[in-house]
Amino acid sequence: MQQPDQILVVIPTYQEREGIAACVEQVLRQGARLGVLVVDDSSPDGTGEMVLSLAKANPRLQLLSRRHKGGLGPAYLDGFGVALANKPAVIVQMDADLSHDPRELTALITPILLGTADLVIGSRRVAGGSTQGWSRFRNLLSQFGSIYAQVILRTPVKDSTSGYRAWSPALLQHLSQRSTIASGYGFQVEMAYRAVQVGGVVTEVPITFRERLVGRSKMTLGIAVEAAWVVLRLAFTKNPLKRFRA
Repeated sequence: MQQPDQILVVIPTYQEREGIAACVEQVLRQGARLGVLVVDDSSPDGTGEMVLSLAKANPRLQLLSRRHKGGLGPAYLDGFGVALANKPAVIVQMDADLSHDPRELTALITPILLGTADLVIGSRRVAGGSTQGWSRFRNLLSQFGSIYAQVILRTPVKDSTSGYRAWSPALLQHLSQRSTIASGYGFQVEMAYRAVQVGGVVTEVPITFRERLVGRSKMTLGIAVEAAWVVLRLAFTKNPLKRFRA
């Protein structure tokens, strides 16, 4: 599947059998350069088997099966490792439930291809960004989490919890030199923070985040508390990576 101009979309899954086929189909429909790597975290519902079946008929789809459930962060790190080995032009990360609209991929990918950004975050918190189908409580929780991370970490990123992102392989490779703290949703905050910390050019583009139509959301108050604790640990962690850009 390796192509020098390929755009590889990494999608972590756990219990996503109901919707993964539609997600893969819609992503691949966005252009012939796109490939999909599904990283299944040992789903007991047969998500991995579903993807493997789809991959037999589509060379632009591949599956990475993790033997044990380890959480979002480790799943992404394993996926990024495989993605980097494919040497694509851009690496994208997104959710499996179509909360992230594949039609917005172009907006994320373009700054990386033009060389004007190292990380592009699909943001709900910049002008033009929004959420649909969320309760008032979940919206407030998300807004608070973004502001909390921005203030505590002194980062310009307005939506550091967003999981819809495009990366330059060079920046991801640089960040992979150091292990991460977070294994859950705090992983998103940590990676955005580290990208800023090493001097990567981080840009946010507006997206519309839609509540999933199938399956159940994995976000809980406990997960939010864990992410808040990760932010505090990051704020007091020294020994940063070397600068990405001199």
